[in-house]
Amino acid sequence: MKPLNSLLSGLPTTIFTVMSALAVRHDAINLGQGFPDTEGPADLIEAAAAALRDGRNQYPPLTGVPELREAVARANARFYDLAIDPAREVIVTSGATEALAASLMALLDPGDEVVVLEPLYDTYVPMIRALGAIPRPVRLTPPHWSLPRAELEAAFGPRTKAILLNSPMNPTGKVFNRDELAVIADLVARHDAYAICDEVYEHLTFGARHIPLMTLPDMRERCLRIGSAGKSFSLTGWKVGYITAPATLAGCVAKAHQLLTFTTAPNLQRAVAMGLDKETDYFATLASDMRAKRDLLSEGLRGVGFDILPCDGSYFVVADIRPTGFAGDDVAFCRAMTERCRVTAIPVSAFYSTEDAPGHLVRFAFCKREEVLAEAVARLRAGLPDLLGA
Repeated sequence: MKPLNSLLSGLPTTIFTVMSALAVRHDAINLGQGFPDTEGPADLIEAAAAALRDGRNQYPPLTGVPELREAVARANARFYDLAIDPAREVIVTSGATEALAASLMALLDPGDEVVVLEPLYDTYVPMIRALGAIPRPVRLTPPHWSLPRAELEAAFGPRTKAILLNSPMNPTGKVFNRDELAVIADLVARHDAYAICDEVYEHLTFGARHIPLMTLPDMRERCLRIGSAGKSFSLTGWKVGYITAPATLAGCVAKAHQLLTFTTAPNLQRAVAMGLDKETDYFATLASDMRAKRDLLSEGLRGVGFDILPCDGSYFVVADIRPTGFAGDDVAFCRAMTERCRVTAIPVSAFYSTEDAPGHLVRFAFCKREEVLAEAVARLRAGLPDLLGA
């Protein structure tokens, strides 16, 4: 038989699938997957249920129901002082992953280059390659994940079409500051490029301020800003994303969206619109509650022997395993920790597309109930001596 698509058939089973299966096999607490273990706001769930019963269950508009597009525009104005036309500059997608795919499809031709920052979300590079484009990775430097400016400048060139920027960042928890964003903005403008800005954790920052690249001078017409109801309302299974982009870009993104999914469940869209109009206190409480969970897990991990890297946002904290004295790499450690301690995390090397990735860092998700995080720490305290003595 003729071969399947060479890119997709060559992709290995993701580390998330591997580690989750191992977690089930050993009845482990799974701190590998980044989703909350509690439900989101009850009023949004009730609104979504009610919206199923009011006779509006056929295809909604391609770009999203007016209520949600208008709510996205209001949220841009409220949080970032961005004036957005809801009719021409907002596209609703079936999750942020589809938003990424549609944005890349709208911008890239075969042979174009896209600058990406490592470590990175694992779908970025396969998406870019599937479109015939070329990723140009630039590594951030731990423990503070500083931006290597000379290397970043060297990655931009005549064929650069875009940079893919994730802030707050998965897996590092980094929130890019204004000085770093200014460096990126200068390169984008200088090379006549675009920026696809994955900002799904925009409301989950801890002391650091999230600044959309779109708000910087001359960036309004070059940026596509991606948000996620799943992350903002702890409803990851809803898969409702939204792209804010200038009309010249949004029109082409809409064509890509039409080819991918065409539309998104209208009842969920209308419930998310209500969520985006929640009082600012809701978003502040969401961040403060998640910060408390970050602190609980981080302190517990330090107490059992890990070094903890800075985390200013997202669902994740990165731990350095070297102080434990473990002899193997991050993959071996995560396997052993699942088997011996019944706690699962993700090796950070899985977030690199290039060789010689750091082999001493693991990512823990703290978006879980506090009692689950406390039990995970207790299991590590009891099981790590056996693991390290093996």
